[in-house]
Amino acid sequence: MLMRTDPFHTLDRLTQQLLGSGPTGTWSRPTAMPIDAYRTGDEFLVAFDLPGVAPDAIEIDIERNVLTVRAERRPPELGEDAKLQLSERPLGVYARQLLLSDGLDTDHVQASYDNGVLLLRIPVAEKAKPRKIAVAAAGDRKAIHA
Repeated sequence: MLMRTDPFHTLDRLTQQLLGSGPTGTWSRPTAMPIDAYRTGDEFLVAFDLPGVAPDAIEIDIERNVLTVRAERRPPELGEDAKLQLSERPLGVYARQLLLSDGLDTDHVQASYDNGVLLLRIPVAEKAKPRKIAVAAAGDRKAIHA
């Protein structure tokens, strides 16, 4: 019920692991964030890793079954007298898009953020849930009209 919209994400991730973190993400060219997706009962859970991102720097949009998460990790406010000695933690803009199927209820998505992990709960739509179909015996009109 979830599909990635970025077919090159795995290649980008492997390249970053081999060659280093790469350039900082920008609004026009954001860096992809790692995610995990699970189905549990009647909902999908999608966890996005966003360590060091303030909750007010996260944007979540759904348009035509495309879920977009954008976040910006900003440098800390240390004052003008602070001089950078070492910089290994990536900063910048992160984004991820997922294509949601029509079987998900995009009107009731819930989001929570804890310990650098954004967790989205996306319920399965009623029309997509499994249901039982009654089988009528031949000649049994009651079962057909029930």
